[in-house]
Amino acid sequence: MTTYYISLPDPAKARGNDTALSFHSQGAQGFAEELQAALTSTALFDKWKAKQNDPDAVPAQWGVTDPSATVSGTQDDLRINLQVTTSINGDVFRQRMGLLAGHHWELREVR
Repeated sequence: MTTYYISLPDPAKARGNDTALSFHSQGAQGFAEELQAALTSTALFDKWKAKQNDPDAVPAQWGVTDPSATVSGTQDDLRINLQVTTSINGDVFRQRMGLLAGHHWELREVR
């Protein structure tokens, strides 16, 4: 298992390019719940895959899930911090964060 420490410096901007795939929450708990859902189920992947030019050509590795993934969120002044524990590899994790938050997130630490 890997633990990722993520920061959303400006939560209002923590949105991906496609509103159907991005975060919709405003608070720490909501962001944590949305990210946990994106890691534990295929719902986000399925939506993203359906939007690809050739959905059948998308490698299965991008749809991996971790039913035991956990995410907790805390508010720190204006910043939201997320602690994510998952077995999902870094490339897939970064892709999911990109869909959800665009470029408006920071990876603070990995353990």
